[in-house]
Amino acid sequence: MIVCIAEKPSVARDIADVLGAKKRKEGYIEGNGYQVTWTFGHLCTLKEPHEYTPSWKSWSLSSLPMIPPRFGIKLINDSGIEKQFHIIEKLMQEAEMIINCGDAG
Repeated sequence: MIVCIAEKPSVARDIADVLGAKKRKEGYIEGNGYQVTWTFGHLCTLKEPHEYTPSWKSWSLSSLPMIPPRFGIKLINDSGIEKQFHIIEKLMQEAEMIINCGDAG
């Protein structure tokens, strides 16, 4: 299957219509060799400072700058976002090809 990932559900529905994907599933639309899924804007965010170094939870000027060795990301704490993330993850693992249908701007 070819997986298309859109920026929001309404865009995914429009793409699915054009591609002839008509079968609605949990978190995606499938058909004609495509699985069209979506995000809800941002699914992830940067980790908080204290998630890198516990002492950064309450900081002072002397602890600046707080620059981790490598910036990390985490899922936004929302059950709907977490559910959709895992749907996208599963589709991507099984995909022959992945097409980013996100906003160009």
